[in-house]
Amino acid sequence: MRHLMNPLDFSVEELDRLFDLANDIEKHPENYAHKCDGRKLATLFYEPSTRTRLSFETAMLNLGGNVIGFADATSSSAAKGESVADTIRVISCFADIAAMRHPKEGAAMVASQFSSIPVINAGDGGHQHPTQTLTDLLTIRSLKGRLDHFTIGLCGDLKFGRTVHSLINALSRYPEVHFIFISPEELRVPDYIIDMLKEKQISYEEVIKLEDRIADLDLLYMTRVQRERFFNEEDYVRLKDFYILDAAKMGMAKPDMLVLHPLPRVNEISVDVDADPRAVYFKQVQYGVYVRMALILTLLGLEE
Repeated sequence: MRHLMNPLDFSVEELDRLFDLANDIEKHPENYAHKCDGRKLATLFYEPSTRTRLSFETAMLNLGGNVIGFADATSSSAAKGESVADTIRVISCFADIAAMRHPKEGAAMVASQFSSIPVINAGDGGHQHPTQTLTDLLTIRSLKGRLDHFTIGLCGDLKFGRTVHSLINALSRYPEVHFIFISPEELRVPDYIIDMLKEKQISYEEVIKLEDRIADLDLLYMTRVQRERFFNEEDYVRLKDFYILDAAKMGMAKPDMLVLHPLPRVNEISVDVDADPRAVYFKQVQYGVYVRMALILTLLGLEE
């Protein structure tokens, strides 16, 4: 039995197979419509989510399986004080595989240690969001044709953004990826990420203004400033509109630069960018369904 806690849990070769499977699902969905007949996915979401939870549920339903679970901690026995360890022991009696979103870092790891079914980390605090990273990687590989030899700019909340941390770690395994970190001083990428890049001798830059480097990017990964990660409202209000990607800034970018965003957005990407063919954040959502379908099949041993 295998779990997914971190994007690095899969080797580069295993990721290639997973993405090949996801691309085949995209092309031939009818071949996978009954792969999970009789199987159940439990979605254990202790904090709000729209895209991730519905993406998992859609993935399982597309495979012919069923879904159980809860969308809020207040509607589970956690409200009565039940531990994550006890919850997953109970869920293991009901479901074949589980996806957990939790506000506390490491909660999914605890669940995996007490579970008798595969557990997928669907986001734990400001730490990891591996299935979003798999979505990002599949989107890049499918639309760019590669996961190496490019310059990627990551813009916005690089301090609390778990999607950013996971993506940097994942891309650090591919050759000739150059990172440009674009953020205000208060939201810079954490030191442990910088230490990792230095140790691996991976090139990176830290800048404040998006317009200074947008012309050099092959990929731009925008993020929102997350109100729920701030300790006070004053800091959030001061930083929430620090970056807004609009048509004027897109005019400075390469004709084949792609714009990704893990969503939800607030106002960091103007709606006038949506019609630009380089804006692929809604395609990204669809790729998220394909990669989660592939992941469910892989962890259940049904990929063949």
